[in-house]
Amino acid sequence: MLPIIEILPNEPTAEERDRVLKLLLDFNAHHTAHLIERPNLGIVLKNPDTAEIIGGLYATDEYNWLFIKYLVVPEAFRGKGFGARLISEAERVARERGYLGIFLDTYDFQAKPFYLKLGFEQFGELEGDAQTPCRFFLKKLLSQQA
Repeated sequence: MLPIIEILPNEPTAEERDRVLKLLLDFNAHHTAHLIERPNLGIVLKNPDTAEIIGGLYATDEYNWLFIKYLVVPEAFRGKGFGARLISEAERVARERGYLGIFLDTYDFQAKPFYLKLGFEQFGELEGDAQTPCRFFLKKLLSQQA
């Protein structure tokens, strides 16, 4: 009996999404079981007066790479080294954990030159158009650096 293809009429439920993810992870485990799973990483910028989080970095473990999913520095603090310090701390943790490298994506209206200045290199691009920003994929290998 062959499976049927069904397009879900609404946003997939958490149960539907989790089931597809479990099937994928079960398949991947046959090829990646030797990799150590590490916790996600959060590094935050806080207002010293209120302890409110005003920016930071969030990264996930991706099969021996650290994927920087979010990085934001408040506009008033851009150009003052905070973004570089967040990346530096992420690199330090990534080295301690033994990651091969770090990767991320950024849009053409965001911070591609910033990442290139910090030693990242572009390895992919999704083209944009008048309504779609161009998206860049960057990486930084850590194993080649002291």
